[in-house]
Amino acid sequence: MTRLDTLIPSPLALPGYRLGVPQRAGALTMVPVYGPGRPGIVPPRSGLKLKRVVGYGNVELHNGSDSGVAIVPLHIGYIQDGAQNHALCSAALLAAGQTRLFRDACCVQAAQGGYLEGRDQWFFVLPWELRTRALELRGREGYSKLWPDIAAVNRCYGLPERGHLEQILTRKRAVLTRFRSRLERVPEQLGAVFFVGERFAGLELAPDPRFFAEMWMPLVCFAYGVAAWQAEPEPVDPVPFEATDLAGIRTALERSRAERDHAVLARLPAAGDLAAVEEERYLGLRLHTVTGSGLAGQVVSESGRVVYASIFAA
Repeated sequence: MTRLDTLIPSPLALPGYRLGVPQRAGALTMVPVYGPGRPGIVPPRSGLKLKRVVGYGNVELHNGSDSGVAIVPLHIGYIQDGAQNHALCSAALLAAGQTRLFRDACCVQAAQGGYLEGRDQWFFVLPWELRTRALELRGREGYSKLWPDIAAVNRCYGLPERGHLEQILTRKRAVLTRFRSRLERVPEQLGAVFFVGERFAGLELAPDPRFFAEMWMPLVCFAYGVAAWQAEPEPVDPVPFEATDLAGIRTALERSRAERDHAVLARLPAAGDLAAVEEERYLGLRLHTVTGSGLAGQVVSESGRVVYASIFAA
């Protein structure tokens, strides 16, 4: 397997992380990541709960665990019944049993209406096209601050030019969720590298496979699936192998796969200079925002080793 520790430069090192076999579904390529797990981190769906929305732009989350710390994933958002849909601009660390109010959340629904039924409540991760801007807006209060960017994305996709993200997330959900079935989350996978078309899109690492399993659908369908849906290539008839027997076909297939995998990994961004700014800490965990070299995102590290990362092409 290919090592991953050249993707992000020191001190945000990735020793022990390895890349698996790339998978492709239309314009979206996913490369599984394996590596050392960090047990004891509360997963986002089963342990972290949206407690309430306290007016526009104010979201309260609760870590229901009695022992584990929760890492709030970067740009997580909630579709909910009875309140405007919101997304967070930053990751965070929540102690066991802690309830925390985030006053810099983005409302992603510019007017009343469009609520889902309570049984359909779920969370998402902001689409790649909005993530750089959302990260820039962290710490800035103002519930409508992302509406112009959402409206611009909708316009590009031929949708009404409004600050309503649910025009994509809910009305196109049936199309986007196809990526979940077309790409396979493999055993022991705790992260992924995503490409949209020929371009590196993002690196997502979780503390352990259980955490990543709960992030799988929001990441593959929404964080990166939205851009991939729009970049879906036209069908092309495959060129048949020249081999005339079974052994020759197998050899040609293995060669073709190796060439394809090499081409994918060659598109990984070269390690460059990244500036890291510490945002918060809890016990031995440190949350940093990283920017530079055409990348942006946040990482959580412990004793110098990354245990969570959401890094995307800026």
